[in-house]
Amino acid sequence: MDTFNYQSAQVYFRDDFVPFNEANLSIASSPVLYGLSIYTVFSANWNSEEQTLCIFRLEDHYQRLVNSAKIMDFHEFIATWNYEKFAQKMLELLRINNIHETVLVRATIYVDELIAGTKIHGLKNSVSAYAYPMGEILPRSGIHACVSSWQRTADNAIPSRAKINGSYVNASLMKNEALLNGYDEAIAIDQYGHVSEGTVANLFIVRNGVLITPDTSTDILEGITRDSILKIAKANGLETVERAIDRSELYTADEAFMCGSSARITPIISIDKRSVGNGKVGDVTVHLSQAYQNVQLGNDPAFTSWSTKV
Repeated sequence: MDTFNYQSAQVYFRDDFVPFNEANLSIASSPVLYGLSIYTVFSANWNSEEQTLCIFRLEDHYQRLVNSAKIMDFHEFIATWNYEKFAQKMLELLRINNIHETVLVRATIYVDELIAGTKIHGLKNSVSAYAYPMGEILPRSGIHACVSSWQRTADNAIPSRAKINGSYVNASLMKNEALLNGYDEAIAIDQYGHVSEGTVANLFIVRNGVLITPDTSTDILEGITRDSILKIAKANGLETVERAIDRSELYTADEAFMCGSSARITPIISIDKRSVGNGKVGDVTVHLSQAYQNVQLGNDPAFTSWSTKV
């Protein structure tokens, strides 16, 4: 099967479906000048046995956009886009492109104004969305991570709870530092010295058979994949804990992995050149990765409500 070519596909842009190369913003627009946009990324998973495409937790992704819009005061989006309208457009986007493979969809809401300065309230909001191949943003076989020297932005500065495009400057500085120093990914520390998350993914560790992840007060994105992993783990009888994690715990963990819509479940092999556990992908990570994939394809009866068939 040929890989889906997003650059020759149709995208959603300003209330219409247009070719990818026609969906452009001005160099004087608010999102270009000030990063005034929010987004979500969700997966549409191809089930080859059933020959169906299933969107994963679409309503939850919409709700996260609403929550981000509330934080950013993007009032027009909240007032004019209910879930039914959002779902209809996302389904139409996938259908119009006749996609038969697993893809990601990035939906963005932005302040659609020119030279408006840093103002937000009362300005026009527009929506865009496009699909692109799943790819591999991190090596699925396992990554070597480092703790970044850059600190995660605090909730009262640029809140990580909102998925704001401009806030990813913070993540980009961390990622750039990690790559320059020979690592695959960076781990952020918050203002109080607690472990937060990766640059584009939430973090889990396993200690003594317990699955542990930073709680939502640790300047993390309230990840939908993170929430899915917690629920899947509990359904499989695994003890889970949400709490603050100290940096030193990373070095004593039996297993560690990152997760997200793009990263899926990515094992962490080492942190700061210290092996995680025995330096191999752990049993808990393998089990959760398999269970998560099964749920995404709509094959687990306990979680079929999370799947929207295209």
